[in-house]
Amino acid sequence: MSVNSTGVSITVLLPSGRLPLDIMKASHDLATKYGFSIYCSLLQNIRLINVPEGAAEQVKSDLASLGAKFKAPGQFPLPRICIGKPHCSFGLVDTEKLSNELLDRFDGRGKTKAKFRISIAGCTVGCPWTKNSDISIMASRVGYSVYVGGKGGMVPRSGIRIKKKATEQEVLDIVQTLVDFHDLKTKSKQRMSKLIKDPDFPFSEV
Repeated sequence: MSVNSTGVSITVLLPSGRLPLDIMKASHDLATKYGFSIYCSLLQNIRLINVPEGAAEQVKSDLASLGAKFKAPGQFPLPRICIGKPHCSFGLVDTEKLSNELLDRFDGRGKTKAKFRISIAGCTVGCPWTKNSDISIMASRVGYSVYVGGKGGMVPRSGIRIKKKATEQEVLDIVQTLVDFHDLKTKSKQRMSKLIKDPDFPFSEV
């Protein structure tokens, strides 16, 4: 939750970009009641903007009672995913399933240091900014490719491929290794693009 001159901003986390209908309805009702706006963010969450400061805790409480979780420091980043199989004709894998398996793998982990993002693409088109995220997973007909070190912003760069033809289990293990390495080498905040230059980086480009 952040505060600015026009009110409070509250980000509601949506794993796999899925918005439960009860949270959708409650967000609409609360926005109507308190006069704030709802923004669908590029990270596939919803952001309640210009919430009156005096109403912010009540808004959070009402949504939390429906199971909503909110953005806060130290959380493991939700993967940004494409819609995947079976909803896209190009989709080769169920991206929601893989995203949930990643989140389950890191559930209960202590504080995750900022700042890295994960994307999952269900095919080689790479719609969810695959290759331009810190950790990117791209499905193909022969397995998964994993990229690391990409980023967007004013000076974007593509990540390097560190694994091809990977199984789902190998993908989970690689992400675990990358997150652990990031934690080891980061004091408070760092992008993966800097870590790939570290002499101890555990993967080579393939």
